[in-house]
Amino acid sequence: MIGLTFIDRRGDAVSIQAMPGETLLRAGQRAGQPMEGTCGGQMACATCHVLIDAAYLDRIAPPLAEEEDMLDLVPDATRSSRLACQVFLTPELDGLTARLP
Repeated sequence: MIGLTFIDRRGDAVSIQAMPGETLLRAGQRAGQPMEGTCGGQMACATCHVLIDAAYLDRIAPPLAEEEDMLDLVPDATRSSRLACQVFLTPELDGLTARLP
């Protein structure tokens, strides 16, 4: 199991356990987080935009050009912005914190 923490827009934290191979989007949705994922993880929207704790950015595969294109449409995107549908959970991500902007 992989331990994750989501911090919502109010600053409230929710800690959960996720399975390796699961996406951050699915784990967040399972935990009741307000992550739409309108396109079903096809990188056709940015409704699963999250901010990844900087300590974990180098443990995640770099974003594909399509993901970067979608993040360009997000007004509050930062260097730590990712689409949660593109973050596949691995044991190296145990302890990761994702903030919902």
